[in-house]
Amino acid sequence: MTDFYDRLKSVSSGYASVNYEFIGYRAEDLVKIDILINNEPFDTLAQIAHRQEAQKKGEKLVKKLKEFIPRQNFKIPIQAAIGGKIIARSDIPAFRKNVTEKLYGGDVTRKRKLLEKQKKGKEKMKMLGKVEIPSDTFIKILKS
Repeated sequence: MTDFYDRLKSVSSGYASVNYEFIGYRAEDLVKIDILINNEPFDTLAQIAHRQEAQKKGEKLVKKLKEFIPRQNFKIPIQAAIGGKIIARSDIPAFRKNVTEKLYGGDVTRKRKLLEKQKKGKEKMKMLGKVEIPSDTFIKILKS
């Protein structure tokens, strides 16, 4: 129902309206789609959907988030989950500095040592780092 009236008015050039009649409540098979960013739940993006459409909605939301969240210095996993079950996942790759740029051939162990040192730093940063999501991201996700 997000953006329903805006789309209705734009399609009808402002002349359409909606009349409805409340017929009562019905039981449906609805589930809550939780969004996990860097393995932490992000409640502001959680949605409720019908169980049959939950997989598609989760994949679509994860894809949009991957577009709108800027890259960080560490890899960011974005997941959509129902309960404890992950239904969609995507990763935002980390920025990577070329630490082997200054090496000229020679022994491969020096190169491997530098890459391992970088890998340890990225793991530490991932554990300590917080993902900052710009405030306009929420509006972009709801609009698209």
